[in-house]
Amino acid sequence: MKRRAGEREKERKKKKLLEELGENRLPYVTPADADFHQLWKTKYSKLIFGKSDTVPEELHQMVQEGFLTLRKHDCFFQDLVRIKGKDFVTPVSRILIGNPGCTYKYLNTRLFTVPWPTEGYDINYCSPQIQDACKALIRLNDYLHIEAVKALQGQNSFETKETKDTTVIDREQNFATSLTEKGSVSKDQSSCCVPEDDYISLKNRTSYNLTLLNYMDPLQMLYLKQEPYFGMGSMAVSWHHDENLVERSTVAVYSYSCEDDLNMTHQHCVLAGFSPRFSSTHRVADCSRGTLEYIFGQCELALQNLQTDSDSKALSLKSLETAVVKQVEEIHNEVEFEWLRQFWFQGKRYLKCSDWWLKPMAKLEEFWRKMEIMTSLVLSEVGKEEQVEEQRNETISCFLLVLTERQRLRKEWTARLSMGDHYSLFIWCLAQYQDCEQCPLIQMPVRSGRELARRPETRMPSLLDR
Repeated sequence: MKRRAGEREKERKKKKLLEELGENRLPYVTPADADFHQLWKTKYSKLIFGKSDTVPEELHQMVQEGFLTLRKHDCFFQDLVRIKGKDFVTPVSRILIGNPGCTYKYLNTRLFTVPWPTEGYDINYCSPQIQDACKALIRLNDYLHIEAVKALQGQNSFETKETKDTTVIDREQNFATSLTEKGSVSKDQSSCCVPEDDYISLKNRTSYNLTLLNYMDPLQMLYLKQEPYFGMGSMAVSWHHDENLVERSTVAVYSYSCEDDLNMTHQHCVLAGFSPRFSSTHRVADCSRGTLEYIFGQCELALQNLQTDSDSKALSLKSLETAVVKQVEEIHNEVEFEWLRQFWFQGKRYLKCSDWWLKPMAKLEEFWRKMEIMTSLVLSEVGKEEQVEEQRNETISCFLLVLTERQRLRKEWTARLSMGDHYSLFIWCLAQYQDCEQCPLIQMPVRSGRELARRPETRMPSLLDR
């Protein structure tokens, strides 16, 4: 509720600003302007640009070859995102690469990482070239992590020194030096200004667990929005804050970074430009609810309430306590709408790089089917006359709220899959499958557990029909 109120307030302010501007546009400065650097160091000091020649040439070559390899193997995809209840296909094509089992959610779409090589994980890539591309990106990730820690340490040391220094100094010179002198501040050198706890915090806020790669070709991107405030031309990505990140974490983009809380306090957009280009945006994604480890743990918690009779093998619930039933059904919803539908909705895209996600998703489907049984068992139990009326009514009231939400979300997904009403989805399906009819989300009827997970409706009875 708070988030929606905040979004409405932002929209109100945006509308008011645009009305005040009318046909006019806000002024802006470029490096050619005399006051550019002064404005940068006073208002945008946490936006750091590193010179390309400070990056090892070997790493440059590996990463650029990796970009081209992924492009050659058609591994970049446009996403179908949902904004204010409407579906849109992103102009920019993307692929998420990162720690195995991690996901990243933006604009109501959950992306699943193509895992980069990680010790302890058996990852089967579709080709040695794709494996090399993922290796290059984790190398880049490690490099950017180290550089970000150095930059933050240098910034903290500089700010501390400036605070204590009573003489007038040329801050611009010091600022430029802190940015361009590679490795100028190490942990040992900055220990007097950066306590151990702060150093650990810096490492955590720069420990990138994934990168969202982007590819754009402005000549192939039709119907781009115009930048509305400054008149800077077509935008590939509108003004926004990056979502789903650890608070105050750094975003490192090959080749610049947003340090500390800059992403929280400032929005940014991506201008389309004129030539095709790649970027790699390294993030500390908030994975508190976005990893396989987390969702498997949730499933195991829910299934603790399911028991099997040793003789008859019949299934039953251990408890009908309201809190237990509510928790199980909320996890049920989470598995279906945040994981299964999100994964299969994106078609066969991940198989172009690796089949790593297929086994864990099959396991998740198995958990989901058991939770469907648990829902039916609750319905059966609350209908029995021997149930205490007060307890039954309490359970039904709680249960009804969760099922109402489930029905609403299933209807929403049904609407998203309505080909006649959503031209964006039609175009998107064609991009994911050679023939739109091959899309498993469109196919009916249900024939398997996987298709059941995709289906917008369910065969279970509903309290809403009573």
